[in-house]
Amino acid sequence: MVEELELRVSLSMERLSQIGDELTEENAYSEEYRKYFTENADKLCKLIELGRQNKSCYECKAEKIKKKSSEIPREPSFGKLRALNRSLYEPYLSSYYGSNFVNPTYAVKCFGEAYGPLYCFLAMEIYSVIPDAFMGDLEELVIRAELFLEIYGLWTERLMEEKRLPKPEEIKDILYWFVSDYSDLENEKRVRAMVDPDSPESSFFYDLIMNSNLNDLRYLMRYGCYITMSELQTAKHLNELPQKTIKLIADTFTEGYRIGFEVGNKDLSKKKTVNIRYCAGFERIIRQAILNFEEMGLRPVIYRASDSIFHKKGNMKIGFYGAVANKQLDYDHREDEALFFDGNYKTRKLETLQEAYEKVKDLAKVHAGPACMEVFGEDPFEPKNRPAALRLSESMQKRKAEYQQEAGEMINRYIPGDERSFTIIAFPVPEIGDDYEEIFDEIVKINTLDYRMYADIQEKLIQTLDQAKCVHIRGMGANHTDLTVQLVELKDPGKQTKFENCVADVNIPVGEVFTSPVLQGTNGVLHVSHVYLNELYYEDLEIRFENGMTKEVSCGNFEDQETGCRYVKENVLFHHDSLPMGEFAIGTNTTAYVAAEKYKIADRLPILIAEKMGPHFAVGDTCYSHSEEVRVYNPDGKEIVAKDNALSILRKSNPSKAYFNCHTDITIPYDELGIVEAVKEDGSAIPVIRNGRFVLPGCEKLNEAFEK
Repeated sequence: MVEELELRVSLSMERLSQIGDELTEENAYSEEYRKYFTENADKLCKLIELGRQNKSCYECKAEKIKKKSSEIPREPSFGKLRALNRSLYEPYLSSYYGSNFVNPTYAVKCFGEAYGPLYCFLAMEIYSVIPDAFMGDLEELVIRAELFLEIYGLWTERLMEEKRLPKPEEIKDILYWFVSDYSDLENEKRVRAMVDPDSPESSFFYDLIMNSNLNDLRYLMRYGCYITMSELQTAKHLNELPQKTIKLIADTFTEGYRIGFEVGNKDLSKKKTVNIRYCAGFERIIRQAILNFEEMGLRPVIYRASDSIFHKKGNMKIGFYGAVANKQLDYDHREDEALFFDGNYKTRKLETLQEAYEKVKDLAKVHAGPACMEVFGEDPFEPKNRPAALRLSESMQKRKAEYQQEAGEMINRYIPGDERSFTIIAFPVPEIGDDYEEIFDEIVKINTLDYRMYADIQEKLIQTLDQAKCVHIRGMGANHTDLTVQLVELKDPGKQTKFENCVADVNIPVGEVFTSPVLQGTNGVLHVSHVYLNELYYEDLEIRFENGMTKEVSCGNFEDQETGCRYVKENVLFHHDSLPMGEFAIGTNTTAYVAAEKYKIADRLPILIAEKMGPHFAVGDTCYSHSEEVRVYNPDGKEIVAKDNALSILRKSNPSKAYFNCHTDITIPYDELGIVEAVKEDGSAIPVIRNGRFVLPGCEKLNEAFEK
């Protein structure tokens, strides 16, 4: 296999190197085609050569270490590594994007509406394998090179023999079979990286984190992702912090993970691996977190977020990632599957996914779930809708939603939801402003608040909410929210409760009580003046619920109302026609809210923190998705019984209708909140929050942050 791969690499390199000499102004059909093929051939040559060098370097290093030799290959200087990183990603930055073939608008301008999306797709696949060159993964590089050469070969053949361009359908077929034929290979590699700590990808990350000199920032260049001053400054700042602070952060992160299993009544001792997701620059914390997890008996599995058609999740980053070179690029390519998302493609994806999990089913069974360290503070991104970008048709959107549901159910069979958990924590990056270091310290304090005080206050809040038939929420000022959320009925109020008393476990920081609403009777309008969800901005986001289901959606991002509606359906409803309200919660972390106001960073906070700063509502699955049968209790000993709704209960009779495999929280900030009141069976109401302040007796301490 190794010799065969090397032969394929050599043949590809030889053919790619000839293209520049073959294409001249006279025989290239047009300057745009000549530029496209010569530029991308040159990129592939450079990436393959880089991949060869890194593969050889890692093999040499491994051999030297095995022989206990000190003659380990020396890395180039920081300046050379930085220049290489910049040269690889510079063509894709915003300032150059307008004339890059990976830009759908430019590709269509050069090649027309029939050909532009096809060549743009191919250019994106070449872009996606830059990190693979740094891992020395020649297989990933060569299959893209062979794809490129197949299309180039077809193009030259049609021009030479028939004096015409190949038909768009001919190119599209090549792309389709590329994705279909390699689905098994790609799914097997990705799934193994998700559950096997000894996979090449996990081993690459583990070695980099645990064995690098983190004070020598050259280590960041080894990732192969885009590295900016932000990642360098983050790493530098963490290197300057005392070890006790690093340990405090890591301990909060890993202890939250452990407590998540404890609170969820799940047995962590059965598990052997944890998926760590983080961003470049945070290695000092991640190194300590790995040590903590290993003390729990958990080995890390780490994989990178992919830009390839095989693994991308829209414009979201799932896994490790560095700086995003161009968010508009990611957004433009979020629906590239529109080229071929037919029924056969969907079936092929599901079949190869199951085959991949079947091969590692024993490893999957002992996987504990993800531990995520997110970042926030980057410059706000408001995407532009480009007509040239590929878009899923309505039938494809429905098929995509079906695939997500079926894939989610399949994964749950191999990694059961009632046996896994997660945790998420977030920290700012330098783009947040001149007060970065001060804000970072403030977020450390927020993430490590004393959960016991909140647990006591939230217990009083829950005691009131347990008396309610429903909760009424109304906005104030420009916010026109007017919503009634129906609550489950308690059969034994002395032993049961409707809300979970959530402290700092799976969602750090501390500060919320939440429930799964009863869908029937949950009606009204949810409105937020502005919010960021999954790194996308929404202005005047409005969702109308009818019996707990989204009925109408809109936002003010675009002049055209239909475009705004589609934007919400794509990125909040994830192509579903309608989603249930899976969660209603009241955030109690007023300290975080006041910090956000003090530093003027409310518009840059992740939903993880923002959801603790007012009542929030999730569209999608409940918080207990796939683990409804596990009995969980609040600190006061009462069992939480509001875990199902009218859809999730269908898991017992019609599982395909029970879950949507998405969950998006939307928060109304305190300054837009007129009233939150618990409405009892007799119609009387107990105010909890009025005009942005807690008025329920026993919760007054939460207002101290506002006063200070």
